[in-house]
Amino acid sequence: MPIPRKIALLCLLLAGPAGAEGLSLDQALDAAFAQNPDFAAIGREIGIAEGERRQAGLIPNPELSWEVEDTRRDTSTTTVTLSQALELGGKRGARIEVAEAGQAIARLELERQRNSLRADVIQAFHAALRAQTALELAQQSQALTERGLRVVEGRVRAGQSSPVEATRAQIQLAQAEAAVRRTRTERTVANQSLARLTGSAETRFDRLDATSLSPGPAPQAERLLASVEQTAEWRLAVAQIERGDASLGSEKAQRIPNLTVSLGSQYSREERERVNVVGLSMPLPLFDRNQGNVLAAARRADQARDLRNAVELRLRSETRSALDQWGTAMGEVQAYDRTILPAAQQAVETATRGFEMGKFAFLDVLDAQRTLIEARGLYLQALALATDARAQVERIYGELPTGL
Repeated sequence: MPIPRKIALLCLLLAGPAGAEGLSLDQALDAAFAQNPDFAAIGREIGIAEGERRQAGLIPNPELSWEVEDTRRDTSTTTVTLSQALELGGKRGARIEVAEAGQAIARLELERQRNSLRADVIQAFHAALRAQTALELAQQSQALTERGLRVVEGRVRAGQSSPVEATRAQIQLAQAEAAVRRTRTERTVANQSLARLTGSAETRFDRLDATSLSPGPAPQAERLLASVEQTAEWRLAVAQIERGDASLGSEKAQRIPNLTVSLGSQYSREERERVNVVGLSMPLPLFDRNQGNVLAAARRADQARDLRNAVELRLRSETRSALDQWGTAMGEVQAYDRTILPAAQQAVETATRGFEMGKFAFLDVLDAQRTLIEARGLYLQALALATDARAQVERIYGELPTGL
């Protein structure tokens, strides 16, 4: 099956000059995951959560005290006591449960941020790819206007056209040259944004390597929506509920006071006698029974459940919106690929040849060129909408498996 002329042209444009250092999407993603400082900072949360889990499992330190009664040398009494607080009510286990929930949240947050970074890189890569293609197309448009200007000037010298047409051609060429300068700047900005995401302050590539500008067809909404509960963001919301429940259990455990056991030795210089000292102490929970913190923890647990419901609603809504945008944009892309762009290109060639042979006015050439330039711009806009929609879907679901 022959490749459509427009697609073959775009593939040729994307190939770039020989010997240039290229960057593929996979290379950009690998660099971003390895070097992006924001992503690296999020990864540190796992180590932080590990430290909190280790601390939660430790028991309280014993306390050593030394006391002297009657500071006179011959009549003083010295007491040395070793005290150990015994946590009652399952406080240590409750702390561990909270810390382990924090570890799960840190891992899920890293997964969510990875999906988000992946989506950002895909958007930036395709934006730079479109800017690269837009520059090539603008240069083609400039070449078309230069050709038209040469034809007009020849016809003016031959007395077959009005000098006004040459002025129009010069204006068209000036506009094409301005478009080339603008698209060149846009490509530089887009490349810089992509480089920043990959962890580099400078653009270290000359071109982008890709086989197509298209993000492909949109997947089926039903299959995606059926896997909402497998997304990192939804599982993160569930983990927040689990941590809220664990925090509530920890606050309830705090209502039971700790028991402090003391063992010591007391020596009296006056009586020259040593006696052992044993003690037990426990706060009386008459006023403070941690009731305020228990209430606050219970409300936070309820809040986490509400937030989980809000996350599910948002994910389902964003999925449908992104898929609708993706499908609509891809319909436009296919229309431009199959019909609009080939017809616009053919119209320019026909009008230019007709003008050279004296069959058409130069205004017909200008109109055909404007139509082609506008069609190319709208084509790139449709590709941008489709790519942004795909990136939004992958921000939620991660890398999309084939066959969805």
